[in-house]
Amino acid sequence: MINKILKSAFTLMLMMPLLTHAQTSIKWQEVNTTSVDKVNIGHGAFISDQSTILLISSGVTELTAKSRPFIAELVTESSVQSEVIYLVDGSNVIATSLSAEQGNRAFAAATGFHSATIVIGGIAKHKASNLVNLIMWHAASKTLYSYPLPALPSSVLSPSAVVIDNILYVLTGSDTNNQFYALDLNGLINAEGQLSYSKRVIEHFSENNSWQYLPSLPLANKNMPYQNGVKLAVQNDGAGAKIFAIGGYQLSHDKLNSAEYINSQEKIFALTRHWKFDPNAKKAEKQWKNLDDISIANQALNQRINSLSSFGQSHILAFTEQGNTLSFNAITNSWTHYSVNTIDNNNHIIDSAKATQYTSENVVSSGSVIYSLNRSNDNPSALRLWQASLKQPEKNFGWVNMTVLVVYLICVVLLGLFFVFKNRNTDDYFRGGQSIPWWAAACSIYATMLSSLTYVALPAVVYQSNWVLLIGIWMIVAVAPLAIYVAMPFFRQIDATSAYEYLSKRFNMSVRLFASGLFTLFHVGRMGIVMALTALSLSAVTPLAASDSVLIMGVLCLIYCTMGGIEAVIWTDTLQTFVLILGAIACFIIIVTGLDGGLTDFINIGLRDDKFTMVNADFSLGSITTLSIWVIVIGGIGQNLSSYTADQAVVQRYMVTKNPSDARKSIWANAVIAAPGALLFFCIGTALYAFYQTHPDKLDPTIQIDQIFPIFIATELPIGVAGLIVAGIFAAAQSTVSTSMNSIATTLVTDFIMPFNLVKTEKGYMNAARWLTFIMGILGTLAGLIFIDPEIRSLMEAYFKVIGMFMGALGGLFVLGALTKKANSFGAITGILVGVATMISAWKFGWADGYLYATIGIVSCLVVGYIASLLTQTSQTVNKDLTGLTLYTMRQV
Repeated sequence: MINKILKSAFTLMLMMPLLTHAQTSIKWQEVNTTSVDKVNIGHGAFISDQSTILLISSGVTELTAKSRPFIAELVTESSVQSEVIYLVDGSNVIATSLSAEQGNRAFAAATGFHSATIVIGGIAKHKASNLVNLIMWHAASKTLYSYPLPALPSSVLSPSAVVIDNILYVLTGSDTNNQFYALDLNGLINAEGQLSYSKRVIEHFSENNSWQYLPSLPLANKNMPYQNGVKLAVQNDGAGAKIFAIGGYQLSHDKLNSAEYINSQEKIFALTRHWKFDPNAKKAEKQWKNLDDISIANQALNQRINSLSSFGQSHILAFTEQGNTLSFNAITNSWTHYSVNTIDNNNHIIDSAKATQYTSENVVSSGSVIYSLNRSNDNPSALRLWQASLKQPEKNFGWVNMTVLVVYLICVVLLGLFFVFKNRNTDDYFRGGQSIPWWAAACSIYATMLSSLTYVALPAVVYQSNWVLLIGIWMIVAVAPLAIYVAMPFFRQIDATSAYEYLSKRFNMSVRLFASGLFTLFHVGRMGIVMALTALSLSAVTPLAASDSVLIMGVLCLIYCTMGGIEAVIWTDTLQTFVLILGAIACFIIIVTGLDGGLTDFINIGLRDDKFTMVNADFSLGSITTLSIWVIVIGGIGQNLSSYTADQAVVQRYMVTKNPSDARKSIWANAVIAAPGALLFFCIGTALYAFYQTHPDKLDPTIQIDQIFPIFIATELPIGVAGLIVAGIFAAAQSTVSTSMNSIATTLVTDFIMPFNLVKTEKGYMNAARWLTFIMGILGTLAGLIFIDPEIRSLMEAYFKVIGMFMGALGGLFVLGALTKKANSFGAITGILVGVATMISAWKFGWADGYLYATIGIVSCLVVGYIASLLTQTSQTVNKDLTGLTLYTMRQV
């Protein structure tokens, strides 16, 4: 009996998630100011963040109506509109004067713009205004400046505004036919990308710019012909920044008679429809997309949303008339409700039964803190300044998972150190004595290309988009024959240790050194991205900070890679391949079983929301900047061609097997693993989308998109299993980093030291190899610390660009040498320089999508290199022996 109880308790422990799920809550606390008695904030006041201060207008006070609701249409002649405006700097409040004509208007829209505030429309002297003002606080002179900008085409009572890419967007209500305007503000930006503070520049801008009309916001209900107070917010829906229109109110008559409706709250209805607008869509497609009525847990929303605040990388917080805080995920289009904690001045939580209910009328975000102008149910006639922050569930990694993590990492290090004493010379250290089984080489190639980038970042990319990248990844199947029958034989025939030995035989030493140096730069950057991505992901689910994770990965890699050489790397790669693939299969099964309808829900949600879309059939001239099908196919071929012909980390695996036959098997086996493996990770990404759409309360809004899969692993997988997979992700990053360390050391020793006889003995070369491995590991770790940037939305996208920027031109060199007999060293250097310059121009000017960079580098290097070679032909280059060095001379071998 006791044994059964213990067995059941142990089983229950394993079934518990790594993090006990606790819903995100919002914590409110009033802002203490030394001049709180001097602050008199009325209804319709705006609040804006100007980096170091908060700017708060006076609003309207002494309204005839003391009860709710408070809307612009109810402002009467008896209201008082002060010219006082407040600047809050920490606990200090500065009160200064600003007239309505200068921007101190009630119910105006206010939006931040380069540490200044733009105020649009609103009520001045009891009438709607069309004025637009740029307000800037100059701290040194303690002066508030206001400059007029182009006035709106019509006066508006209660507009809303946002700025995207220096374009100001303004939405009006039914008092102006729900017009939607745009004003290009780039004329106010100087050469340094900062807002110009020159009065002459601002006046010139106002005289020479005008508003653009955009499609009007539709009516939510034809039976309610008047709507107003709709708020705008900007958030990324996975396909770029979009404008969301949420909240507001609607009336059953075209116009509101304040005398009739002043005490008729029931005749002012909450507007619960919401819409989305794509500012980057083609002109013919610029329309408001109806997102239907808001519902939470399948219950229709029945309260008005007063204000919005964009939060994190995909959420919008909505504050309602009843004092509730809602959260909208722009990727999954799902809503949830956050519980509220109110904190007193002593930082103690107030009992919810005793707490006064507060309602936000206007909010502004400043970093991770939201400042709000709140009114309370015990004093509805005035507003007070409060601040809110999101409280995340506490991390509790647990001793079981920590034990699994530590033991796993120790085992990986010990496995690597097992090969320390097998390295008798540089051939053992760099090529494993060519004794590696083909299946282990295949796993190592797959792990090298997989790493934590695919395991963590790829599901995150698919979660927020669709399957358009899958075909590009599948291009490995198309490139594999080229690697098997062209690239690999070249390297085996010349008995290369470094891939770039081929370039010295085909061209000259200068080309070889340039290519080897470019490869070194690429892999230092790659190490940084891999470690940063893994660290950012794991910081969300473990007690470790992102910088701690980077340092741990770097130190462990330095230990076993420096000592164990390529065999240590390959066998740890093999272990990672099995652990990560089996873990991915388990994760997909658990995600799908977590859906109410299981696999049926996974398929239905994916089909309904176009998450299985694999082809973007856009062949227009502008499609080069999008992930259209031709960009994906050509870009995928270019990336794989570069990796499997010019990347030392992959080419080195061609040389570790006993013979060419085993090398061919390893390449084919890698392709066989990679194609279904990619499909598995795409399925995981879509399953995560379906899971968090149906369980929006389980998604922490503070996380980065790249952390979505680790968060699921932590919160939904059983204890022990979760720890093992987290450890696997950790070690996968290490395997990639160790591969880069060993590959860089290989190229530096083989390309920069051996040809010039800088070291005289084999022992000296071994020492140089180990020291260079160590130094490269340190540089990679430093790069990882630099890449820890929460502003990077997707490290997978950054990785695609890094591949293209460095590996594209390198791939072009190999293609140039293999496909042409007339290419010479001058053409090769010219081609690679032009290839790099072309890719940099594509990056800086954005004329091509980052997925194409590798192909652009290959094509530009090939074309320019060939032309330059033709123009510089000499008898020496024409008569050069190319036996075994080109596709056409392979048969002579």
